[in-house]
Amino acid sequence: MSLSRRSAMILAAATLALAGCSGGQGDKGEAAGGASSGGGKVTVEWWNISTAEPLKSFWAKKVKEYQAAHPNVTIKNVPIENEAFKAKLTTVTQSGKTPDIFTTWGGGVLKQQVDAGLVKDLSSEAATWLADFTPAALSAYQFSGKTYGIPHDIGMVGFWYNKAHFAKAGITDTPKTWTEFLDAVKKLKAAGITPIALGGKEKWPGHYYWAYLAMRIAGLDALKQAAVDDDFTKPDFVTAGAKLKELVDLQPFQKGFLGAAYGTNNGQGAIMGNGKAAMELMGQWAPITQKDNGKGLGDDLGFFPFPSVEGGKGQPNDAFGGGGGYAVGANAPAEAVDFLRFISNKDSLSEAVKMGAVLPVLKGGESDVKDPNLSVVAQTLASASGFQLYLDQAYPPAVGQEVNDSVAALIAGSKTPEQVAQAITETAKSE
Repeated sequence: MSLSRRSAMILAAATLALAGCSGGQGDKGEAAGGASSGGGKVTVEWWNISTAEPLKSFWAKKVKEYQAAHPNVTIKNVPIENEAFKAKLTTVTQSGKTPDIFTTWGGGVLKQQVDAGLVKDLSSEAATWLADFTPAALSAYQFSGKTYGIPHDIGMVGFWYNKAHFAKAGITDTPKTWTEFLDAVKKLKAAGITPIALGGKEKWPGHYYWAYLAMRIAGLDALKQAAVDDDFTKPDFVTAGAKLKELVDLQPFQKGFLGAAYGTNNGQGAIMGNGKAAMELMGQWAPITQKDNGKGLGDDLGFFPFPSVEGGKGQPNDAFGGGGGYAVGANAPAEAVDFLRFISNKDSLSEAVKMGAVLPVLKGGESDVKDPNLSVVAQTLASASGFQLYLDQAYPPAVGQEVNDSVAALIAGSKTPEQVAQAITETAKSE
């Protein structure tokens, strides 16, 4: 999202967001340390991004179950679309408030909220159930040995593809290298098939390409070092942009992609789900979005990891992605932590995994993955040699936003690879 669009959304959401949160932090009794409020009426406000099925109905069911067992507690369940959520949460955190429980992706954004004193340290209150989670799932929410969020999903970004379109184009195997990938794009175009669906309007889907190319060319250590020295102008980062430009120059995306959203009935997921494109680079939630906003591809849907780049320093099976979790506001009542424990227990998370809504974050949860495509993702992730969190979450918010904006400009043809690297560096050094 551009800064101007983000500002507009923030202004539009400000009044509603502040009103919604102000009630969430008030009159909640004297509960602390995970104890009950002694029977007094308590409202817990929960902002999440589960606006699509099956999670939307699943969480609504869990809210009813919890309220039935705790008649003094009202869980105010507030599902908000991804981009609107980010704008709304930015507004309230800038005012020094948070909902009681809210979606977080961890990384640099959560770290800033922690540093501002807005988020509860869960290390002690959740100690007995934190031990059930895999270290990889927890890592994005931990800083200096303390835990500030509870993971509910983890996964990786890769290419979802239409097997029928590949067959029609004469592509007999999924691409393993960048050269093979570009060849596949050319074959699809020659067959009259749009190679790639992209929601260019929201920008974050486009940053996946540059991030993965940077991983494959420069390596994970280079991305970590860039977070320390704030320098993205090194040759490998410029080369990542140049490789992306090679793809862009082939005009692989659907018509109007710069104005297309992601999760709408005419967005990236719908275009893929309705068979109007052969591929999309997206996370593990892609099949659900394709079906929720389009028809879904059924048995024609397949998955393959992002290809390696010839001569690159990165490992070919390093994974890029992240997951979703929940943080608790610093002033939230004890019931907020208790409700989070309830929706984070083994039974709840196992049920969510089995229905294909999320991938497992608990130890030994791999056997619950029933969907064959998600099973491939889980297995690929399990064998990954390294893991990189989404760049717009791993880095401070302004840096992540600049990555999204600058890569979007490269894809639109208004910035060069060198200008992308320079813009990200300037923003990083100004933070």
